[in-house]
Amino acid sequence: MARTVVLGFHLIVFIIDLYALYYDFFVIDLGHKGFGGKFKFLTFWNICLQTFYFGFSVANDISKNEESPRFHNKRSPMQRWRDNFHAAIAFPVGMFVVATFWGLYAIDRDLVYPKALDKIIPPLLNHVLHSTVLPFLLVDKALVYHHYPKRFFGMLGTLILACFYLLWILFIAFYDNFWVYPVLQVLKTHERAIFMSSCLLLFAPLYIMGEKISTYFWCKQSTAASRIKRN
Repeated sequence: MARTVVLGFHLIVFIIDLYALYYDFFVIDLGHKGFGGKFKFLTFWNICLQTFYFGFSVANDISKNEESPRFHNKRSPMQRWRDNFHAAIAFPVGMFVVATFWGLYAIDRDLVYPKALDKIIPPLLNHVLHSTVLPFLLVDKALVYHHYPKRFFGMLGTLILACFYLLWILFIAFYDNFWVYPVLQVLKTHERAIFMSSCLLLFAPLYIMGEKISTYFWCKQSTAASRIKRN
C-alpha cells in the first residue's frame, strides 16, 4: 500500500510538472527571443529539474528498491543518485525559486513578475512554477527517506550549480545587453553585486534546511536503525 501511494504521488507530480514544462516552453510567448531563450530563467531551469527528479523517482519506485534508514547502506545506484540529486539540486533550487519569487513579489511584483505577464501566463501555471514546488517537495520528503551525502560535498554541488547560473545570467547581460530579471535592471552596480552575492549565499541555509527537514521526518526510524546496527 505504501509503495502504491508513493508511486501514485510521484507519478501525479511528474505529469503535472511535465505538462507545465510543455506549456511553458511551447505555448507561452514572452516576446523577448534573445540569447538563451527561456533557458535564461531560473524558473524554467527549476521546472526542468523538478520534472526530471520526479520522473526519476517514478522509475525508482517501479524498481521496488527498499526505502528506509535501515537500508541506506544497501541502496542501489539509482537510489544514491536520486538522493544526491534531491539533496543538492531539486530541494535547494526549488525552495530558492519559491522564496525569492514570492519575497520579491511581496515587495514589488514588477521587480520579478510585471502585471503584463498576467495576460500571458495563466494563474494556474504560475502557481505550478512558483508555488506547488514547495508542498510537492515537502510531501516527497515525508513519504520517502532521502539519505543525505556528507554536507560538504552536497552543499558544494548546490553552490556549483548556483555559481554556474549566476555566471550564465552575467554572460547574457554582457552578450545580449539584457538583464534576465527586472530587479537586476533597476539596481546600481554595487547593489546588484550585493543582491547577487546574497542570493548565492542563500543556497547554503536552504541546503541545510532540506537536511534538517529530512531528519525531522525520519528521526525515529533513523534512531531505530542505528540501534539495530549497534546490536
